[in-house]
Amino acid sequence: MEKPETIEKQLCPMCNTNNLVMVQEEIEIPFFGKTFVFSMTCSNCKYHVADVEAAEQKEPVKQTIEISSEDDMKIRVVKSSQATVKIPHVTTITPGPASNGYITNIEGILRRIRYQIETVANDAEDKDEKKKARKLMKKLNKVMWGDEKLKITIEDPSGNSAIISDKTQTSKLKTK
Repeated sequence: MEKPETIEKQLCPMCNTNNLVMVQEEIEIPFFGKTFVFSMTCSNCKYHVADVEAAEQKEPVKQTIEISSEDDMKIRVVKSSQATVKIPHVTTITPGPASNGYITNIEGILRRIRYQIETVANDAEDKDEKKKARKLMKKLNKVMWGDEKLKITIEDPSGNSAIISDKTQTSKLKTK
């Protein structure tokens, strides 16, 4: 495996210092293909952006999976910065300027969501909001333990996202 290509001392677009490090790596992801992983991080202002991109041009994609066991937590997920992640009755993660692409697994996505819900629960002044957040955290824990089912959908107009499992249902994403 080759070392990632690293370019240091680049101009940061946020703080205009030469503290930006750019990293690019080409990896092979089983059932997905050759993939480029990019990141930029500034040691001065902590600006960070990351993305993943398939080497071949992909069609817009919509993939759905039903999580039904603890083993499903290991299912590999590739999410580009342009992807929307939908979990009915829990949350929707929409792309935007601060959106990052990443390679993780189902557990990684659920942990990210749980962290955001914990933050809301801790910061909330309203008792009902705290109660709702705690209820969602319990639900996510049950899903992670394999005690409750949950559907996850990833919609990506760039086609650079994938849920890599035989259980995944793939359909064409209708773009505007």
